[in-house]
Amino acid sequence: MRYDPIKRSIGDVARKSPLLRKVLYFLLGLLFLREWYVKAELRKILSKSNGKSVSVLDAGSGFGQYAYFIAKTFKNASVCAVDVKAEQIDDCHRFFQQENLRNATFAVQDLTTIERENEFDVILSVDVMEHILEDEKVFRNFYRALKPGGVLIVNTPSDLSEDHDHHGDGSSSFIEEHVRDGYSPKELAEKLAKAGFENARIAYTYGFWGNLYWHLALKYPMMMLGVSKAFFLVLPIYYLFTFPFALLFMLLDFSVKNETGTGLMAVAKKQ
Repeated sequence: MRYDPIKRSIGDVARKSPLLRKVLYFLLGLLFLREWYVKAELRKILSKSNGKSVSVLDAGSGFGQYAYFIAKTFKNASVCAVDVKAEQIDDCHRFFQQENLRNATFAVQDLTTIERENEFDVILSVDVMEHILEDEKVFRNFYRALKPGGVLIVNTPSDLSEDHDHHGDGSSSFIEEHVRDGYSPKELAEKLAKAGFENARIAYTYGFWGNLYWHLALKYPMMMLGVSKAFFLVLPIYYLFTFPFALLFMLLDFSVKNETGTGLMAVAKKQ
């Protein structure tokens, strides 16, 4: 299944008006468990700034929902959001201008060619590294771009993700745009250490309960939309019945320590 065409379809709807983009951000925050984990980590780190200016690189900003969250929630933060897709960067730039959010800027950037040095207090990378073949080079770029004491937040699939179940057996992966199945905690820790980071804190997400949520709230609807966009009309009815269960599964996953899972959250610091 190709995930990007579905994302483009959603983007086509969101760009029609600022209100629709805000609705998209609200739904992403509500329906995507990874946003719960990422925003919790951002709150924990950025709240320690005590009002001092803090610079954030949103590395692979996508729809711009994290840049929006940071710019709106932390007025002392300046966000530099970059992505390789010019269309998404243009959409976000236009929306943020309309919303008069001046503490966020957007630029087209390939993460393998970033040459910034000692510039950012926080770098955020959400569901990006699984798309980049030269991941070790990107981790080195992140390390160089961080100020001493700066923090890197990485959210990525683990090697237990559904991609891992399908690659190499002749069947099609759920998300075919990935260049790797995911990371094990050991592999991710080793690559971060090789780039210069020390004492990375890595935890599983999307454990037993999160996996149930993922199938019910996202995988099955995405599969339907992959068959026909007409299923957009059915989704409100589908979620009317399934969302209470999906929400319960999300709360359970978020509140327990997962011994295993299909996602990883890593937090690493530059000394």
